[in-house]
Amino acid sequence: MALDYRSLLNPSQAAAVLQTEGPCMIIAGAGSGKTRVLTYRIAHLLEQGVDPFNILALTFTNKAAKEMRARIEKVVGPQAKNLWMGTFHSVFAKILRSEAEKIGFPRSFTIYDTQDSKTLIGQIVKELELDDKLYKASTVLGRISAAKNKLISYQQYLSDPVIKQDDEAALRPKIGVIYQQYQQRCFKAGAMDFDDLLFQTNVLFRDHPDVLNKYQNKFRFVMVDEYQDTNYSQYLITRKLSAKERNICVVGDDAQSIYAFRGADISNILNFEKDYPELNVFKLEQNYRSTKNIVWAANSVIKNNQEQLRKNVFSDNETGNLIEVIKAASDNEEGKLIAQSIYEDKMNQRLSYDSFAILYRTNAQSRAMEEALRKLNIKYKIVGGLSFYQRKEIKDLVAYLRLTVNPNDEQALRRVINYPKRGIGDTTISKLINSAEEANHTIWEVVSNADQFLPARVSNPVVGFAEKIKSYTVVAGKEDAFEAAKFIAKNSGMIEELYADKSIEGLSRYENIQELLNGIKEYVDDPEREDKSLGAFLQDIALVTDSDLKDAAQEGEAVTLMTIHSAKGLEFRNVYIVGLEENLFPSQMMITSRADLEEERRLFYVAITRAEKKLTLSYATSRYQWGNLRSCEKSRFLDEIDPQYLNIKFAAGPAIGEAPVQHVFERRSNLVAAPVRKTVATKYVAPADFQPSDTSNLQAGQRVEHAKFGFGKVATLEKQNGTVKAIIHFEEVGEKTLLLSFAKLRVL
Repeated sequence: MALDYRSLLNPSQAAAVLQTEGPCMIIAGAGSGKTRVLTYRIAHLLEQGVDPFNILALTFTNKAAKEMRARIEKVVGPQAKNLWMGTFHSVFAKILRSEAEKIGFPRSFTIYDTQDSKTLIGQIVKELELDDKLYKASTVLGRISAAKNKLISYQQYLSDPVIKQDDEAALRPKIGVIYQQYQQRCFKAGAMDFDDLLFQTNVLFRDHPDVLNKYQNKFRFVMVDEYQDTNYSQYLITRKLSAKERNICVVGDDAQSIYAFRGADISNILNFEKDYPELNVFKLEQNYRSTKNIVWAANSVIKNNQEQLRKNVFSDNETGNLIEVIKAASDNEEGKLIAQSIYEDKMNQRLSYDSFAILYRTNAQSRAMEEALRKLNIKYKIVGGLSFYQRKEIKDLVAYLRLTVNPNDEQALRRVINYPKRGIGDTTISKLINSAEEANHTIWEVVSNADQFLPARVSNPVVGFAEKIKSYTVVAGKEDAFEAAKFIAKNSGMIEELYADKSIEGLSRYENIQELLNGIKEYVDDPEREDKSLGAFLQDIALVTDSDLKDAAQEGEAVTLMTIHSAKGLEFRNVYIVGLEENLFPSQMMITSRADLEEERRLFYVAITRAEKKLTLSYATSRYQWGNLRSCEKSRFLDEIDPQYLNIKFAAGPAIGEAPVQHVFERRSNLVAAPVRKTVATKYVAPADFQPSDTSNLQAGQRVEHAKFGFGKVATLEKQNGTVKAIIHFEEVGEKTLLLSFAKLRVL
């Protein structure tokens, strides 16, 4: 018996499901039940007697395809297994397996992954005797990938004067030649890279009309999920396949188009109606995920974009809490305030840690958050990236630091002896290791006396490396951790190496090294730390690189940390969006054109709409950059949110060098925006003889003194999961919730 979709769906959803003939565009706002509509639409087609082999459904992740197929199977049974459903790359790789010989490839062609491609490009660069620093494999591959996504062959690339001019301006005039040899070598090897799976599908359909006709007849119904994220190559494939029957249904939200850097073209969805004048448009505008305040705030931001398909997203959920805004004096304090907020919400509302997510613009921002969470023993997991201290570039620099402090650290030595490259190959390293074993020496003893174990031609670069490490040890003995680390990072050649890589990945690695140095600077600037040596810092971060992070990531109950790009498609009860400052979010690289700025605003919209119940936004008035404290300006996006939806929860104390002025913000009601009131707070100064007491036997009702908050009275003590939380009423600053294991209190 056919399902009554009108009783299962809201009117807009049901209309989109039941309209099966002709071109169709479903504009699906955040949290509007998009997957539910797609599922029922395919189920409805099958109930109408459409052969599942005649339905093509394209998704952007294998996970989405798998989940959708399982949901369809629950509705219509095992015939759902016969659907052509999957990612663009998986579906067209399957087609190419059948048709590859028509374009000169064997059916058993190899698919190169990114590392395969980089290795081949590196070989070609070497054979052409080009500068491998200028023609870094990742940079060249990015350029070739962008060309393929726009269906630019190497022949067109080499003959296009504009492209030639761009490459010459970038001092890489030979990229076209590398592209040509790369494609020819792939072809000779019977291999395609990831981009070729779509590029060669377009070639197949262009050069073999009979093959195109075959698949046009096969796929009578074409559906594309996340259509706002398609590139030109994907757009052209789907347009060709649906040209005969014109039964194409695209689903997406232009307000969530955030992948331009990967080649996504928002004009595909904005201009879809130009290709199909008879288009049926359905708007899914009811958000089932978030509270009204969150939806209203998101709407007030995205309305500032000019390039968009207008819609009125609304929610019938509860109004919910106002959106909290945290203003911190530094990125370090921002992390502490976020961690404290998570801890308090978890305890007070009996939530699990997997109810929380911290979203940031760049991976480098995770450091301050990770350290603050660790100090409160809050488990977390990194999604879409490694833990900060597990990233290769961080491990490389930390290996140099470790080797400086302990030259006998064999693992650290092996990691950096030829990074950056200094002509010490695997054969030489093997000889060093063998010599150490034969002479019963440590590998460092052999390395530091390499001229006694190796021929002069081979030993010279090894001796040079040993001299570097010895000089680092001298510096580390005289300077604090930051000065030593900065000297090592520069002198080792790491900073120069990473700076030369202008790819997205290279820029991220360069920023991460900067962030590590920022963290070390904060470490030595902490007045409470007595030992500011490099050895003490390495001991402090040892826990970060231990197995407890792996265990936390494997357990379900952990706070999720990720970039906003990684968060797309996910949802969490409580969401924190951190680092809302000009030049960070929006990124300084994305404010030179309106198109780029609008993409950043869409990214902010995506971040806001991940939240279900509670949303917190934060920014810092100062951040470290290459060890220097710089002032920050709050993001323009904060000013675009209607203030009636905001609650400025906390205003930080002064940053370094600022006057001790504290700004106190009133909550703004939904009707009247109260004026901002500024007061000057007198900062409590603890006496010189202040010494914290043992608080293991602290009782409610006792009077205490805090080094920062002054005098107060303990209201209640709460024990949970081995920690003790004290709620204290201070005379000057009011009620504070403190963890006794961290609070420094003198019992009076």
